[in-house]
Amino acid sequence: MDTVHYIGFDIHKKTIAVCIKAADGQILEEENIEARREELDAWIQRHPTPWIGAMEATLFTGWIYDILKPAARSLKVGHPLMLKAITASKKKNDRVDARKLADLVRTNFLPECYIAPTPLRDLRRLLRYRNLLMHQTTRLKNRIAGLLMETGTEYVKQKLHRRGYFEELMTGLGKLDYMPPSVVNLLSISRTLMVTFAEVQGRLVRELLRHPDLKTRLDRLLTIPGVGDMTALTWALETCEVNRFSSIGKACSYCGLTSAEISSAGKDQRGPISKQRNAHLQTMLIEAAKLAPRHNPALALVYEKELQSGADRNCATLKVARKLVAFLMAVDKSGKDFELRLPLAATAADPPLPTTEALPHP
Repeated sequence: MDTVHYIGFDIHKKTIAVCIKAADGQILEEENIEARREELDAWIQRHPTPWIGAMEATLFTGWIYDILKPAARSLKVGHPLMLKAITASKKKNDRVDARKLADLVRTNFLPECYIAPTPLRDLRRLLRYRNLLMHQTTRLKNRIAGLLMETGTEYVKQKLHRRGYFEELMTGLGKLDYMPPSVVNLLSISRTLMVTFAEVQGRLVRELLRHPDLKTRLDRLLTIPGVGDMTALTWALETCEVNRFSSIGKACSYCGLTSAEISSAGKDQRGPISKQRNAHLQTMLIEAAKLAPRHNPALALVYEKELQSGADRNCATLKVARKLVAFLMAVDKSGKDFELRLPLAATAADPPLPTTEALPHP
């Protein structure tokens, strides 16, 4: 039987604290190495013994994980929030953290989190960068309007960001005595940046939609009425592998569509929507749920029923978002296009309304 070592990696920007333990918990080796590819390759060559490793999810984890993974028998990444609860102690430093990570993986108590495959992580990085550009574009639009309001300049809100109207407005501003030259210059710079960001984000979206690894999956998701390009892209790249969700409830929790649970001494309480979620998916699904009922009869029925039960519009939108997750999961897991079914038998109190469901159910 091969001897297996258990290794904890405490990762930082410039250094990595490493602790190697035997199966009985004895410390075999401790060292600090530089967080460089050459150093990691050299470390791997110095440790041929089979090992199982653990590290915490940080900004720097991805590329280190990709280098170490082929050399490890198993390499796990711990959930940072759960690790804080488990490893909280009075004394905390890099060496202690590495020891605790080694102990957690040795005793199989490491709260593991999901690591997406490298190709999907690369595509997801492009999508998130596009989202950053969209946020910056919105800020620039607001700044342009703010500059005009600061100087008391009248403008048509609906036309402000159209190219022709903006050029005409700038021509008139240059002739106004009260308009400071600095404001005219800032308006021009803001407009140039806004157009550049819009062009780049559009190019990124087109590349992602045509990517061969995504196209078939996206085409299936787009067969769901009410699901557009950005909703399908965000779902595919943020969930990555949909089979990792064993139920719709777990997928909704990951998307930030369920409330936090507080249960103790036989009392169950529900708090507000949990902050432990994928914020990118949550934002996109909520925005999609506001428009989807206009295009999808099943989602429209969910929305109306929720309103009739006494819920407000926000709760109804949240209900639609959860149903939308169910549709996305069903199509994604089955590998089949979304299909329309005949209306279900309606009760006397409920008039017959068209419903849509994905076949087969997850």
